[in-house]
Amino acid sequence: MADRDAASNRRKALRRGHLSEYLAALYLFLKGYRIVALRYRTRLGEIDIIARKGDLAVFVEVKARRNEASAVDAVSHAAQTRIRNASDLWLARQRDQAGLSQRYDIVAIVPGKWPRHLPDAF
Repeated sequence: MADRDAASNRRKALRRGHLSEYLAALYLFLKGYRIVALRYRTRLGEIDIIARKGDLAVFVEVKARRNEASAVDAVSHAAQTRIRNASDLWLARQRDQAGLSQRYDIVAIVPGKWPRHLPDAF
């Protein structure tokens, strides 16, 4: 019984995470970003959203939490390193890599509020 409850909770969390990522992507799109990838996976880790705006490549970590501060705090140093390493692989595959600037953002998803985009968060 406990295993089934744990599996159900994991599925709910995964669904909530995916919904949060789609909401964040839509929000960024409405702000003028072009969404290049959702849940981009590499052998070094996963990036929730990769977006572009002109010659700027933005690597976004999405966190759904009860408040903005806990969303920001949830992006640990290890997660930042994982995202940076995965972004290096993505950048290496881009034809226009030499002309791209890069930035690492967080989008906090808090119940009952608009998404909060925190540019250059780490």
